[in-house]
Amino acid sequence: MNNESSTPACLTEISGRIKELRVILDISAMDMAKDINVPYETYNNYESGCKDIPISVLYNIAGRLGVDVTVLMTGEDPKMASAAVCRKGRGVQVVRYPGYEYSSLAYNFKGRTIEPLLVTIDASKPLSAQVSHSGQEFNYVIEGIMKVTVGTSEYLLNEGDSIYFDASIPHSQIAIPDGDNSIARFITIIQDI
Repeated sequence: MNNESSTPACLTEISGRIKELRVILDISAMDMAKDINVPYETYNNYESGCKDIPISVLYNIAGRLGVDVTVLMTGEDPKMASAAVCRKGRGVQVVRYPGYEYSSLAYNFKGRTIEPLLVTIDASKPLSAQVSHSGQEFNYVIEGIMKVTVGTSEYLLNEGDSIYFDASIPHSQIAIPDGDNSIARFITIIQDI
């Protein structure tokens, strides 16, 4: 299993797991695209590793394949059903969008309905464009300063501040440099409803 002390889970590894499971289950790429409600070309880009897979789409793919999303992220089934502890620095890293480093904090809990992630963004690195996905999202700043854009509204958040928003509205987060610190870290909790 990949964790923060080893190589992050690559997009190509996740895409490879998706394709392997889809083929084993004898589901065509066309049917998979239709079942998860994305255009066929977009799905092919996800499965080939050419395009980042939004977390909500990853959940839809996992649901269609009948596996926990952790299987797609790590290649292993989650083990815990009543409680799962994630020790400092041991979350599973997942490459999601350029400029964002994600660490899944509940990867080992079976059947989770929310996805808590530790996110690090660096003002010195280029970021991806705004994203949107189904459900709701919560961000809590634990280090640095960041600007959160939700639609056309911008919110400046400092350490200890939080924001909750409709994730179907295009949104993004950027780190705001503060002296020598160009990093912002925040906890995000995504509920795909």
